[in-house]
Amino acid sequence: MAFGWEGEKVRLTPLDKERHFENAFAWINDPVVTRYLAHGDMPITRPSEEEWFERASKSNESDVLFAIETLDGVHLGFNGIHGINWRWGTAVTGTMIGRQDMWGQGFGSDAALVRTRYAFDVLNLRLLRSEVMAENIGSIKMLTRAGYQEVGRIPQLYWKRGAYRDAVILCALKSEFKDPK
Repeated sequence: MAFGWEGEKVRLTPLDKERHFENAFAWINDPVVTRYLAHGDMPITRPSEEEWFERASKSNESDVLFAIETLDGVHLGFNGIHGINWRWGTAVTGTMIGRQDMWGQGFGSDAALVRTRYAFDVLNLRLLRSEVMAENIGSIKMLTRAGYQEVGRIPQLYWKRGAYRDAVILCALKSEFKDPK
C-alpha cells in the first residue's frame, strides 16, 4: 500500500530502515553523490550511519525527514525540513538524490516542490531556506522550480575537495509561493 505525500513523479515517505538504510549508507560514502554536500568526504562507518539513521527515523519537534521514492516505489534519495523554529515559522531544507541514473529527470524538483507544499500547507511554516555550493547548478535549478529565490551568497564558506566554495542562499516565502499544481 502506497502512502506519503505525492507529487507528479515522487512520493515522500517516512524513513524505513529495511527499505532505505542500505542506500543511505552507500550514497553517503559515494564521492560522486556527495561532491556538493557539506559532509560526505570522511568515510562513514556502518555503525555511525546506523546511529544517524535511528536518530533521524524518530519523530522530533525540529526536523521532518522523508525518503524520496518514485510513484512506483523506487527509492532515489532523501529530503528534509530541519531546524524548524515554530515561533518564527522558519526552517532549513535539504535534498539528496543518490540514484545517479535518475539525476536531471525532474525527480528532485518534484520532491522539493512536494516538500515546499508540505512545509507551507501542513506545517504552516512561512519561510524556507536552503544553502548550496555555487557549483551545484542542478540544486539551484531544482530549488528555483520549487519556488525558492536566490537571496545572497557567502564567499568561500566551504572547503571542499581542494578549494574554498561559495554558498548560494535561497529562500521560499509562503506569501510568494505560486504552486504550479
